[in-house]
Amino acid sequence: MHLETSTTVCSVALSEERALLYTKEDFDGPSHAVTLGVFVDDVLSMAESAGKHIDAVAISCGPGSYTGLRIGASMAKGICYGLNLPLIALPTLKVLSVPILLDDDLPEEALLCPMIDARRMEVYSAIYDRALHPLKDVSADIITQESYLEYLEKHPVWFFGNGAEKCKEVIRHPNAHFVSGVNPLARWMFPLAEKAFAEEQFADVAYFEPFYLKEFVATKPRNLLYDKD
Repeated sequence: MHLETSTTVCSVALSEERALLYTKEDFDGPSHAVTLGVFVDDVLSMAESAGKHIDAVAISCGPGSYTGLRIGASMAKGICYGLNLPLIALPTLKVLSVPILLDDDLPEEALLCPMIDARRMEVYSAIYDRALHPLKDVSADIITQESYLEYLEKHPVWFFGNGAEKCKEVIRHPNAHFVSGVNPLARWMFPLAEKAFAEEQFADVAYFEPFYLKEFVATKPRNLLYDKD
């Protein structure tokens, strides 16, 4: 089972052996506190009626909305404790990158820059290659005309996510490509989750916390850590 609550979109999904079996998505949020529990009940009911055994719970662990991440983490922990399941924590920016990687027209040399809105001209972002190896670790960035130039000078860079739209008029380099309408969704989690499950990369259910970029408290504005839903 996969849970994604890092932005205003709430979604859950169920997968098996690299195939998506079921998904529910709500784009009218944020209403995670009401919607997520209903979606989870629907997934559990579907799995039971289809005779499917749930092996693990995967959670999109941030960065993102403080409230959304807390709701998702609480639900995931409750399911893991209740059903004695392992927990898989997936970086939200990698989840956001999956649909871009599925594009057959993506050049081999392209780099990916997923962005989550942090208000004003600030975003959470990272830079990945096509294997999702990080070339720039997750950080809270204030966007200017100079942002990501060291990558743009050498590679075409794909920018996407709900933080990318506002950057179009600022990042004008010819190697910058913007893709609209890309959200982190539970349906995109299963390739990463199934790989983590096979490699037994599990989070500690008792001590797991979502990624709020706490280390940026001293150098970044407070709204980067506690963005509104």
